[in-house]
Amino acid sequence: MYPVQIIQPDPVKIESLRTNPEHGPKILFFSGGSALKPLSQKIIQYTHNSIHIITVFDSGGSSAQLRQALAMPAVGDLRNRLLALADKNVPGVPEVHALLSYRFPNNLPPKMLEQGWADLPGGKNHLFLKVPRSIRDNICEYLRIVKQNLPTDFELRRPSLGNLVLAGAYLKNNRKIDRAIEEFSRLVNARGIVQAVVDSSLHLAATLENGQKIVGQHLLTGKEVPPIRSRVKNIYLVKNNSSLQPVQPEINAKTRSLILDASLICYPIGSFYTSLIANFLPRGISEAIASNPCPKIFIPNTGLDPEMQGLNLLDQIKILLKYLKNDKLSLDTNRLLNFVVVDIEASRYAGGIKDESLSSLGIKVIRYPLVTKNSAPYLDASRLCEVIFSINQLSDY
Repeated sequence: MYPVQIIQPDPVKIESLRTNPEHGPKILFFSGGSALKPLSQKIIQYTHNSIHIITVFDSGGSSAQLRQALAMPAVGDLRNRLLALADKNVPGVPEVHALLSYRFPNNLPPKMLEQGWADLPGGKNHLFLKVPRSIRDNICEYLRIVKQNLPTDFELRRPSLGNLVLAGAYLKNNRKIDRAIEEFSRLVNARGIVQAVVDSSLHLAATLENGQKIVGQHLLTGKEVPPIRSRVKNIYLVKNNSSLQPVQPEINAKTRSLILDASLICYPIGSFYTSLIANFLPRGISEAIASNPCPKIFIPNTGLDPEMQGLNLLDQIKILLKYLKNDKLSLDTNRLLNFVVVDIEASRYAGGIKDESLSSLGIKVIRYPLVTKNSAPYLDASRLCEVIFSINQLSDY
């Protein structure tokens, strides 16, 4: 039989985390996109020390426009996570959050759009009215810097102000994304650490099983263009969206330190290739994960993910391990993945959960009621917190 781990969350222990979140556990997530937003908003009630390593390879929407104009990493997913971790109980933060989430309406007349954009760097826009003066001054500085560097034909309707502020902080700090994230984090009192997986303006590329080659994250997700028609055979990084030459940047010392310091490592829900697997492409990720003896868990998607083309749970785990090992086949599986956390209803997963097929991998399955009446068909953020913190407290796994 497949080793099934029964988790009975201790409500007293979990609730005790709420009384002292400043000293909460360092739960690390590899992710991107918006799938983890509800969990990120919930987890700050239990810990202010969660770690979020985020992909920066988005090539669609306003991110593509900013990347092309400023030759920089994608910042949309970073902004999304930083805002999800914002502490809205701090005076002024709700107003800052609203400002950094704002986008100009698509139907705004051109003259009003031009005037609205002209008012931003001086803090004259109505959105600034309730923003604390010191924070307003910093935001205005970032907006002035980014405005000076954007081409005159830049389409102002598309990016959120948060993306523009992050871009301005990036330019101000000599194109250092880590420092830009730190400054943005202070603006919103983010209760967690957000880290770009690499500080490089690279793109995702993939070879499909039918031989087709694709360059650009947005061409894989099935959100802006029709879904891919063949499974992904291989995914890798390239220097630009017209190149097919693979590159493998190395993670920096801070990223390595964050991974080594985590009390639990989570491979969570989200677009399978572009949000999760993309994080394991840089050099040094696998070694850092394997060097940390903490528990590692995989929380697979329920329902359909256009990127997976019908991959069942066993397929997903094998692909996850392939990229975690990163050609280092000698790495033991139990140094990279210990648990797979699934809902108690197996039919939520493509192909179900085949116990006998999974047992050979030596990974424990944790079945827990992750989907509730209020969250269906999605996973409930509170239930995810319960199971994650319960695994984090295990002394023997």
